[in-house]
Amino acid sequence: MTDRIVATNRKAQFEYFLLEHYEAGISLSGTEIKSIRAGQVSLAEAYIQTDGKEAFLVEAFIAPYKEGSIYNHDPKRKRRLLLHKKEIAELWNAVRLKGNTIVPVRLYIKNGLAKLDIAIARGKKQYDKRDEIARREASRETALSFKNQE
Repeated sequence: MTDRIVATNRKAQFEYFLLEHYEAGISLSGTEIKSIRAGQVSLAEAYIQTDGKEAFLVEAFIAPYKEGSIYNHDPKRKRRLLLHKKEIAELWNAVRLKGNTIVPVRLYIKNGLAKLDIAIARGKKQYDKRDEIARREASRETALSFKNQE
């Protein structure tokens, strides 16, 4: 069964160098998974917070389920990530010792379960971002010139 990508964090590629990826499950309430399957998710301002024992997805927006009752979920609540102890320790050490950050990259459905691709990331400087934009525009121009020659 293939993975169905529900949401991506496009800013993460641009703002950070993504060093190491992890797959994490998410502890969700009943109406949250229904909203995720409907594609009502935003990871734009989201980040991962850890204390060495647990990891949480913070500031991710999952819209309230339209057909939900008064027991609908809070759209911006902290959600616990389901990772192995060893993985949480690696994330904690990367943040604490090396000064990196942990960002969510994409949210997808795998075998009926919501999974989150998270990455240890190091922030890009302004000149790194400019270099990336210049490379992207140069490759776009060469592709366009090849297309026009044919």
